[in-house]
Amino acid sequence: QVQLVESGGGLVQAGGSLRLSCAASGRAFTTYTMGWFRQAPGKEREFVASITWTQLYADSVKGRFTISRDNAKNTVYLQMNSLKPEDTAVYYCAAARRLGLWRRDNDYDYWGQGTQVTVSS
Repeated sequence: QVQLVESGGGLVQAGGSLRLSCAASGRAFTTYTMGWFRQAPGKEREFVASITWTQLYADSVKGRFTISRDNAKNTVYLQMNSLKPEDTAVYYCAAARRLGLWRRDNDYDYWGQGTQVTVSS
């Protein structure tokens, strides 16, 4: 069983930056694909980014967001720059037991509780 705890959300003005963190429990962190998803009010949850030893991004965040991982700390990060009001959502961290750059939420086995990101215009 893996537990994921996100942190780093908050309120920021458009054009600003935030860094989300996701701390994972368990010993097999290095073998998991890690991903970030988000869900805006009234919308379905959508893929943001995933990471194994390489990264995959949604087109909407490419060039603005960076996913990274520190295997020694069992932590994955999402650096978000040039934030836009449309980035406002609850951001979820997810872990998949199978390695691969998955972008569907049903490819992931474990989920965090989410952290709110609000971008004001």
